[in-house]
Amino acid sequence: MWASWLLWPLMAVCAADSFRDQAERIMRDKPVIDGHNDLPWQLLSLFNNRLQDPKANLTTLANTHTNIPKLRAGFVGGQFWSAYTPCDTQNKDAVRRTLEQMDVIHRMCQAYPETFLCVTNSTGIRQAFQEGKVASLIGVEGGHSIDSSLGVLRAFYHLGMRYLTLTHSCNTPWADNWLVDKGDDKAQSHGLSPFGKRVVKEMNRLGVIIDLAHVSVATMKTALQLSKAPVIFSHSSAYSLCANRRNVPDDVLLLVKQTESLVMVNFYNDYVSCQKEAKLLQVADHLDYIKKVAGAGAVGFGGDFDGVSRLPEGLEDVSKYPDLIAELLRRNWTEAEVRGALADNLLRVFEAVEEASNHMQTPEEEPIPLDKLGSSCRTQYGYSEASSFHCPWRALLASLTALIFSLCLL
Repeated sequence: MWASWLLWPLMAVCAADSFRDQAERIMRDKPVIDGHNDLPWQLLSLFNNRLQDPKANLTTLANTHTNIPKLRAGFVGGQFWSAYTPCDTQNKDAVRRTLEQMDVIHRMCQAYPETFLCVTNSTGIRQAFQEGKVASLIGVEGGHSIDSSLGVLRAFYHLGMRYLTLTHSCNTPWADNWLVDKGDDKAQSHGLSPFGKRVVKEMNRLGVIIDLAHVSVATMKTALQLSKAPVIFSHSSAYSLCANRRNVPDDVLLLVKQTESLVMVNFYNDYVSCQKEAKLLQVADHLDYIKKVAGAGAVGFGGDFDGVSRLPEGLEDVSKYPDLIAELLRRNWTEAEVRGALADNLLRVFEAVEEASNHMQTPEEEPIPLDKLGSSCRTQYGYSEASSFHCPWRALLASLTALIFSLCLL
């Protein structure tokens, strides 16, 4: 009797090892494609994008969630790197800052060709898998990065952008962000403005994946209903398990199922448990829940590594992916469902976006109305034959100067 009790811990350990071994076996053939990683932001913050700084060596990079050995240990075979610039760049230097972040992603591929392969399509991802490299794609995080310009959107596409997050944590002049639902921001577009709808249509035409992480529920629903191709949530979780407005509510999950779209689960504690602490098991709960409501084809991974300050116990960095896959297997996910979450679901969405694209179609070209743009200093070429500057503060300064001068003459 005592001998049988002593065997139980040993049997549990063996079972755990079995699931881990199975996870690694699957991932050797089907590595994970992660929807969102902010390593480029860390390279800017820590090194001002100077990749030749010895401390920026991605093989030995310390104090980040991501480096090359960790990517290898985590069986990461595809990564959407985030070209992110904060909301305080809106109406300022957002385009320049975004270009710099896109540039550093390209330079990562050039500096480490044995590890990274910059790709722009689903075929490229499969090629990287075959070569044992990390397929590296660019996701631009925040619609403010295009500065309300369809021309900039197209230019970003030509430079490699393959998803655009419609907002970050601020409204753009054409789309509302998640803080509207929280009550911190006021709705301006009530989802998407007429120009915002043109942005979505142009993304469909180009073959850019529409990313609805960070947007308001109204924006989610409008985009899901308007898009001719499936969309993604590159790093969001399930609202019913954690009532944070960054997460996806059930009625939207049903639209995700209907449109064959994808929710790539975020690992940030605040979106997993709605508390400062979280565990790997709770991330698996979100994956289970989305699978239950939207189907196994709607599930993916968007860890948000190097973009968040708190991560669950057991998911401290990108090397921990096999432990999460082992937990899904322990929960009776089939191998096909696991392979879908790892890569096949994202590849299906990407291929559908590519199929829906039509570069022969006439581009959207109606610009956003000038009065919808921010009040910062802008040229207004093309809008009218009026003064080429739109700077209210300059006009105010001129009026005040004239008033002071006239008073001095009295």
